Amino acid sequence: MGIDPGTIVLGYGIIAESGSSYRMLDCGTIRVGKMDDHALRLKGIHDGLQELVDLHLPDELAIEAPFYGKNVQSMLKLGRAQGVAIASALSRGIPFQEYAPRRIKQAITGNGSASKEQVASMVQNILGLKELPKALDATDGLATALCHAFSKGQGNMGGNKKGSKGSWTAFVQSNPGRVKD
Repeated sequence: MGIDPGTIVLGYGIIAESGSSYRMLDCGTIRVGKMDDHALRLKGIHDGLQELVDLHLPDELAIEAPFYGKNVQSMLKLGRAQGVAIASALSRGIPFQEYAPRRIKQAITGNGSASKEQVASMVQNILGLKELPKALDATDGLATALCHAFSKGQGNMGGNKKGSKGSWTAFVQSNPGRVKD
């Protein structure tokens, strides 16, 4: 399952992998923009994702890491939405991995500066979709899931796979003496 986090519109994509082929199981958006209260938006994201997780039972979650912008308040809100998405997966025992936006674009199009439209077009080609989903947030969710599948879980932003390159366990093992019990 791939997530493109947002505090107004969150995109998701769920794929199935069979060898070197991929197919879309589901994609769409969770829209919470009509809610004025930020906490209620976060609850809406949580509830929507719990429903999807319970319906599809994904093996893993891939999530786009927030990009660094100039508006600190927007970054904090986006980080909260990402945290809620991660907590939704973890509450069901689903491991997660983060990917930088440029890494996702690079994995899908070969160009880390690709536009959303270019990413959507490549997602359509890779998954053999007859038509694109209406929302680019949904294709971004699919792109995140595909990036994870292509990367075999070796994200560049951390995650919680025990012993993975970005895990706390791996950090402790590679930095003896820096962490005290």
